[in-house]
Amino acid sequence: MSKDFSIFLEYGLLDMNGIMIEGVFYFDWKTFLFMSFVLFISSMILNYSMEYMLGDKFLKRFIFLMVMFVCSMMMLILNLNLVSILIGWDGLGLVSYALVIYYQNVKSNSAGMLTALSNRIGDAAIILAISYMVHFGSLNFMFYLNFYKYYLESSVGGVVNMIFILIILAAMTKSAQIPFSSWLPAAMAAPTPVSSLVHSSTLVTAGVYFLIRVMEALTSEMMSFLLLISLLTMFMAGLAANFEYDLKKIIALSTLSQLGLMLMILSLGEVDLAYMHLLIHALFKALLFMCAGVMIHNFGDNQDIRNMGGLVYNLPLTSTCMNISNFALCGLPFLSGFYSKDLIAEAMSMQFTSFLVYFIFYFSIGLTMSYSIRLSYYVFWSEAKFLSLSSFSDNNNNMMIKSMMGLVGLVVIMGSIYSWVFLNIPYFIFLPMFMKLLTLIFIIFGLIIGIELIQLEFFFKNLYLSVYNVSMFLVSMWNMPIISTIGVNKYVLFLGKAYFSVLDQGWLEYYGSGGLFKLLKICSMNLQVFFSSNHIKMFFMLFMIFFSGWLIFLFSSIY
Repeated sequence: MSKDFSIFLEYGLLDMNGIMIEGVFYFDWKTFLFMSFVLFISSMILNYSMEYMLGDKFLKRFIFLMVMFVCSMMMLILNLNLVSILIGWDGLGLVSYALVIYYQNVKSNSAGMLTALSNRIGDAAIILAISYMVHFGSLNFMFYLNFYKYYLESSVGGVVNMIFILIILAAMTKSAQIPFSSWLPAAMAAPTPVSSLVHSSTLVTAGVYFLIRVMEALTSEMMSFLLLISLLTMFMAGLAANFEYDLKKIIALSTLSQLGLMLMILSLGEVDLAYMHLLIHALFKALLFMCAGVMIHNFGDNQDIRNMGGLVYNLPLTSTCMNISNFALCGLPFLSGFYSKDLIAEAMSMQFTSFLVYFIFYFSIGLTMSYSIRLSYYVFWSEAKFLSLSSFSDNNNNMMIKSMMGLVGLVVIMGSIYSWVFLNIPYFIFLPMFMKLLTLIFIIFGLIIGIELIQLEFFFKNLYLSVYNVSMFLVSMWNMPIISTIGVNKYVLFLGKAYFSVLDQGWLEYYGSGGLFKLLKICSMNLQVFFSSNHIKMFFMLFMIFFSGWLIFLFSSIY
């Protein structure tokens, strides 16, 4: 399919009494490519789930939820209408909540609620964007992209700007950028096949895909803001992964780092590079989670990498697949991740940005290598920390291994294929020798840092304990989960309590309904005392006055 070819399909769903509801589908090369990736990876993961969730009592329900998740993603990919996109967007949020709380325990329920409420912010942003778009008579955002500059110069420029600011906010919540990052590692409470699907091609990539669609309309101020946020997210996730011990959380933080990388290059205007890395990342991240799932499955649901070791001898196929995907993540030549990541680094070096941006970007690339080598050492190359009689073998995981084998070949070759498919005109990037080698230098630097971290943890325990508070601060992603949960709830609930005690049960009660009730009560008591104290003369006098007045009124109306 040519890159210039696209299909705009519009059909009527309901036409009644002047109200017309239409369905709009948009097909182009990006849509078809992303759909094929989502469906292929989903099929591999569903096949993988049949063995991973074998002992589960509600396997059919789990598979149904996974299929619903994929259908919601299809709805989001194919639509241009913001209302239809909201249905897919909300579907992703609701089904992800159901999947995160799949294991019924307190931790899963807390993680599911954090995931759902964080994504509600994005849903609210899209609803507000829809309400702003009502001004223009159409909810198809694709129609505004060509006329965006004309709108900016008109009286409705502020409204158009607000629409795209809200879309950026929605994408930031779904792709877990700072300050909405805390839900992504928390969502690891879900079963591993869910993590594999969520972190490769569906939930977290929805925000990046949405921004790729509206990229033409973003102003330079919006792109600068996106650059800053994505760089900080990359840096924060890389630091946290280097001090984490939970296998799935390390891989989740690597996803967060790669999402920051995609949004960073997107904010510099390189849409094709961001889209290319989005697809290649989906492949090796799905494979990485599958390999982690096999290990967790064999270890009896133990995810702590300090309890693993020597798995290269027990699970050779799984170890091979995981190391290939790990090296692809690091951008090792000439695996698939290299073709997009190296090009992204060089394209970023061509841009006129500050030294701080260069430093954070390249340091984050080094951190990626660091946590990858640390993970591989703990899981594969260190001494075994389990019984020598443990029956670990790849032969026990036939169906899971087949699904992984379906992906590992693509992880190796897809980078070079896509560098031919995506880039009609090859990128010729001319840089000084030092800047050309800067990516390689920082990868080697990251390798050294990773080895030093291993040495630090094994041989210098006292030194490690002396920076315990720093390491806990980094593992908790700069205290973001605390800020997102207790930090928000504490002050809001305190304000609610103050409002209730001071206003609702205080001044408003005294001067409002409570005070009025007391006043009427006192008046009625006084009247009751007045009339019940044998003041019979007063009663008859009032009666005579009333009766006389009524007679006067009656006769005056007759005459």
